[in-house]
Amino acid sequence: MRVHLGTNTDEIAVVSTTPWDSYLIHRRIWTYPPNAIVGPTLFKIPAEEIFFFVIQTYNTSILYLLASKPTLHTVYLSNESLCHRSRKLRTRRWLGVSLLIALILFGTGLVIRGAEGLYLGLIIVWAGPFILLLWSLSYQLLLGLPKSNTLLPILLPTFYLWAVDTIALRRGTWVIESGTKLGVHLWAGLDLEEAFFFVVTNTLIVFGLVAFDNALAILDAFPDLFSTVPPLPSPLLLVKALLVSTTRYDQNRIIGLEEAFRRLWRKSRSFYLASGFFQGRLRLDLIILYSFCRVADDLVDEASSGVEARQWISKLTEFLDICYATNPEKLQQRSDFIIHTFPAKTHSSLLLLPTELLSPTPLYDLVKGFETDLAFSSDATFPIQDEQTLQIYGSRVAGTVAELCLELVFYHSREQTTDEQRRKIIQSGGWMGIALQYVNISRDIAVDAKNGRVYLPTNWLDSVDLRAEDVLEDPIGSGVEDLRQQLLDKAMGIYNEAKSAIERLPSESRAPMRVAVESYVEIGRVLEEGRYKLKAGRATVPKIRRLRVAWAALRKG
Repeated sequence: MRVHLGTNTDEIAVVSTTPWDSYLIHRRIWTYPPNAIVGPTLFKIPAEEIFFFVIQTYNTSILYLLASKPTLHTVYLSNESLCHRSRKLRTRRWLGVSLLIALILFGTGLVIRGAEGLYLGLIIVWAGPFILLLWSLSYQLLLGLPKSNTLLPILLPTFYLWAVDTIALRRGTWVIESGTKLGVHLWAGLDLEEAFFFVVTNTLIVFGLVAFDNALAILDAFPDLFSTVPPLPSPLLLVKALLVSTTRYDQNRIIGLEEAFRRLWRKSRSFYLASGFFQGRLRLDLIILYSFCRVADDLVDEASSGVEARQWISKLTEFLDICYATNPEKLQQRSDFIIHTFPAKTHSSLLLLPTELLSPTPLYDLVKGFETDLAFSSDATFPIQDEQTLQIYGSRVAGTVAELCLELVFYHSREQTTDEQRRKIIQSGGWMGIALQYVNISRDIAVDAKNGRVYLPTNWLDSVDLRAEDVLEDPIGSGVEDLRQQLLDKAMGIYNEAKSAIERLPSESRAPMRVAVESYVEIGRVLEEGRYKLKAGRATVPKIRRLRVAWAALRKG
């Protein structure tokens, strides 16, 4: 979807700027010496100026897209009839509208008066209404987004263009006629009007892109308002989304998505990075699925006793029973059961989980995997006896999640695949989940030991004359390191066998899924190298290296 965005903004920039720039040249507000251009013109606008419209828009758009890639725009929407900050939002909205109207009136006055303020007035009168319209349609995102998403793509290209334009004006490449400008300079060689022009044009570009993302966020976030969303929404559909009253937004869904996204950001840097490359409703459903898995795991792990943990497993199983019940009356109990049974911080993840899109078996198996974790608290028991039980455990707690992710991928894809193709790809995905779980276990040996858990198979420990209790006492000993490498070898072997399935995924999900897998596998590579930094007892991949891995995964297409 965003691949076409740069092209569209370039076209809009050329169409909207050409009449205005042609008027300036006809009025001789700015001129150029004939020997400074290659020759071709459009309505007296030099070809170089047309190229400038395109390249400025393209550069600013690319910077905006890069800065906003990790952002989940949906969480910046608000139902202003329910949101606690609605009054502040409305105040800031109308303050912006008032300031822009005042600016437009000021520019109109300069144009009517003519003379020295004419060029500045024409800039304001041309750009002001566009900015006012974009502000009115997308003020929620413009006010809520991180400044790195909005100010950075405006200011960085502006400073660059100020420097380049100063050189051009000093060399006489083009000239602003003295009778139409104020004669005030930002610095020697750069007229105030030119400095203002670049601020305004970059603001227009960024505001337009934010409005586009605002429309997409509305389309993706609210299935009740828009049942289906085409891969490339029409301009009419985008405008329709922007015109939806904020009072129709599902605030509970917005809050749930915000909580899920924050949970992903806190708990998994690898999957957080990868999530930004998925698009539309698939991205939202994947984030919700991750949030559910994380919440369910935390309920069991953070229980105060084994008895309480077993109760949570029982309640999670009952929750799934209700979700997959064929009895309509039982299905209607879902919300009440969640609210009266689970802690408030878990409600949104359970309520938003799209069970209608997911097979029940992987979810039930995931809950069974928690039972293995619970077995560690029973009389110093170490349930991972051999490689087979390790594989079953990995399949339940990670292979199932991979299978569920792929079910969502296929549901949201418009590409046709046969049932047999899906089955094979999902099966390979299950094996890839096991490989990633082995990497996770290899990384967390010391952390798990603090919690009284040893996931290395007991018969592996026997082969190097170690007991599980020895690992609890010294989780970084030489024997343990040998077994860590052995487990990593197993992980890499499974990864190498399963990774070809990624290339058979629907095209829109192939690169994002590759980023997700490679980002996590890179943890294993760091562990194999033996040179890594610890954070909270876990080996971490440096940020620059993670970005390099993601870029390499994306370049494969």
